[in-house]
Amino acid sequence: MSTQTLLTVKNVTKRFGGLVALNDVSFEIKEKEIVGIIGPNGAGKTTLFNVITGFYHPDAGRIIFNGVDITKFRPDQICSLGLTRTFQLVKPFKDLTVFENILIGALLKRSKAAAVEKAEKVLKDLDLEKMRNIPVKNIPIAERKIVEAARALATEPKMLLLDEVAAGLNPTETVKILETLKKVREQGVTLCLVEHVMRFIMGISERILVLDRGVKIAEGPPSEIAANESVIQAYLGVKYA
Repeated sequence: MSTQTLLTVKNVTKRFGGLVALNDVSFEIKEKEIVGIIGPNGAGKTTLFNVITGFYHPDAGRIIFNGVDITKFRPDQICSLGLTRTFQLVKPFKDLTVFENILIGALLKRSKAAAVEKAEKVLKDLDLEKMRNIPVKNIPIAERKIVEAARALATEPKMLLLDEVAAGLNPTETVKILETLKKVREQGVTLCLVEHVMRFIMGISERILVLDRGVKIAEGPPSEIAANESVIQAYLGVKYA
C-alpha cells in the first residue's frame, strides 16, 4: 500500500452560532486506505464531510487534498481535483435513467463522446447494465445508493466520501453495497465512510476515527476501537464490547 498522504485535516473547527460542531479535529488519510468515521448522532460526522468537500468553510484549521490547500474551495472545484462524496439522503436525478445519472458524473471532465465511454465502463464495472434504461425513481433504495456511488465514481475521484451508505439496508442489500465498494477500492480509489452500522464499518475499514460532540476521541484499527473504553462509553456501549 502507498504511504503517501492524500487528505490532511488539520486543527479544523466549525461553529454554528454558539454550537461548536467540530473542535480542533485533525487526522490524515493515505492513498488507497479505507477509513471509517463513527460516533453518536450530533457528533459532527456529516459536518466534517461538509467541511472537507466545501459545503461549509471551517472557522479555523486547514484542509489539504493531494498537496493542494482546498480550505476555501467551492464543492465543484474540490470535485474537479478528485475528491467527491455521496449523501446520507441519496440525491440522484430521479427522472433520469441509471445510465444518464452516471453520465452526468462523467461529463465533469470529458467531452460528451468520452463521457459516454466512461459511463459505459462504470455501468459495466458495477454490474448495473440490466438497469441501464430504468428511471432511478423506479429502483429500490439499495440500487439508488449504488447508482449514486457510480455517478461519483464516473468523475474519476482519487477519494470518495460515503455518508451512511449502509443505512436502512437489509443484510442482502448491505452485502451488495460491500461488494460494490470493494470494486471501487480495486480501481485505486481511497474510501472514507461515515456509518452507524457497526458490523459493516468494522468489517470494511482498515482504520476508524471516532467523534464525540465535535471532538476526535479515538483513532486506530477496528479491533482497538472496539475495545477502547472511551468509545464504549460514548457510543458503542458495553453490549457491543
